[in-house]
Amino acid sequence: MHGVHAGSSTLELWIAAAIVVFCILLAAFFNGSETALTAASRARMHALERAGDRRATTVNRLLANRDRLIGAVLLGNTLVSIGSSALLTSVLEELVGYSGVIYATGVMTLLLLVFAEVTPKTLAINYPDRVSLFVAPLIRFFVTLFGPILAAVETIVQGTFKLLGIDTSVKHALLSGREELKSTVDLLHLEGGVRRVERDMFGGLLDLRDLVVEDVMVHRTKMYTIDADLPPREFVREVVASPYTRVPIWRGEPDNIIGVVHAKDLLRAIDRSGGDIAHLKVDAVAFEAWFVPNTTRLEDQLQAFLRRKSHFALVVDEYGVVLGLVTLEDILEEIVGEIADEHDQFVLGLRQNPDGSVTVDGSLPIRDLNRLMNWHLPDEEATTIAGLVIHEARAIPEIGQVFTFYDFRFEVLRKTRNRITSLRVTPVGPPKEEEEG
Repeated sequence: MHGVHAGSSTLELWIAAAIVVFCILLAAFFNGSETALTAASRARMHALERAGDRRATTVNRLLANRDRLIGAVLLGNTLVSIGSSALLTSVLEELVGYSGVIYATGVMTLLLLVFAEVTPKTLAINYPDRVSLFVAPLIRFFVTLFGPILAAVETIVQGTFKLLGIDTSVKHALLSGREELKSTVDLLHLEGGVRRVERDMFGGLLDLRDLVVEDVMVHRTKMYTIDADLPPREFVREVVASPYTRVPIWRGEPDNIIGVVHAKDLLRAIDRSGGDIAHLKVDAVAFEAWFVPNTTRLEDQLQAFLRRKSHFALVVDEYGVVLGLVTLEDILEEIVGEIADEHDQFVLGLRQNPDGSVTVDGSLPIRDLNRLMNWHLPDEEATTIAGLVIHEARAIPEIGQVFTFYDFRFEVLRKTRNRITSLRVTPVGPPKEEEEG
């Protein structure tokens, strides 16, 4: 009889050990599942669901009700962790007495920490998408199984929050959808998954809503315009000499824009007249100028260009004074960078020096300098580099004056009347981001 009792005790011990191991495996499953599902890429799961992956559909449904998912995982993890600890404590207490409680606490702490916490979570955080797809069907089963209990727990939790005056029905996002997208692309760029040019293009596309046409327009001092009252032959010569296909024309004074001439329309008119340029009527060739407010958002202006099937507009202020012009190409360049063709007179206005500084034209837009040099100078208060210096100096600087702000040193090199035409810009602070080759 004594042998039978000893054999029964050994069998019970092995059964208890097997149950403890099973509970640890279940705890590892719940912990790994929680980590994987919360770290899974929503975008990738959405793409897989659209491709017909049923497991991805299950993952997305679980994430859509995140509170119920977390509740089911925590409930399952709590049950198996407490159950395995209690079972091991009772077995060791029966074997070695009251000190078995201490042994059980130490052993279970080590086993749960290593095999139920660190190991599964490390695996899940390194392969979140794969693990999520693998565990999703089982987690859905446990969410359904624990549904009534979780509903009761949620009711208690919501009641507690109401007593404390906390409203959990309103979701407060720290970042907007656009900001979150930009931050995600920046992070992928830092991690090496996205090239700088791709990051800049994506950021430029999202920035169209924040920019207005005045930020990207060609200022009127740089506009190529032609006097409509020039003799026809001289007028044609001016159009041919222009690097642009669309040229504003004025009458009386340069600010009085009366229309826009397209080089192709001019060629058609010359062809219809049999080459008789002397009798060319400029007003008949020109089309009506399109004026847009300087505060128009680039996103809206792009849509307006597409609706009107036009590529060219003149920018005016609130008094109707022409400030400059904006083209479809100007907006596209905010996304893809500078666009140059074989007829462009491309003058960048930037020269890098051996000492790390750059010599820039005062009219160079801050956004272009930031994009080319991967800098982060602010462009909220001024559009050009000269404008930024004047804004910070609160005066029109003299040649040779030096200013330091935003971790950059600005030296005025040349000036024409009240206009800064050339500056030397030198970084003096830590670089914001490592430059790519």
